[in-house]
Amino acid sequence: MSAICWDQWFPEAARAMTLQGAEILFYPTTIGSEPQDQGLDSRDHWKRVMQGHAGTNLVEFSSNRIGKEVIETEHGNSEITFYGNSFIAGVTRKIVAAAMINMKPCVLVAQFDLD
Repeated sequence: MSAICWDQWFPEAARAMTLQGAEILFYPTTIGSEPQDQGLDSRDHWKRVMQGHAGTNLVEFSSNRIGKEVIETEHGNSEITFYGNSFIAGVTRKIVAAAMINMKPCVLVAQFDLD
């Protein structure tokens, strides 16, 4: 089953999907630098939260955007650089496949015995 970007921060979404029969959790996300604080790096926090979902529920795949986006606002331009670093984590929270940080698009593959 799949949740969307902001759902990733809440354990209830992962648990609800598991209770509904999900065997794999998929989280497409758009997380990156914080426009309001260029010194804030939440990438490792994001990965640990996603690994926690995998460990407490099931296998998980988290995909994340790459590249940079500039948004024009009334206060000037706001820029975000997406982390990339998509990964697949197993039931022990171990990352079994991972993309490079903020690099080119790629395909990650891992095999799990769901029996």
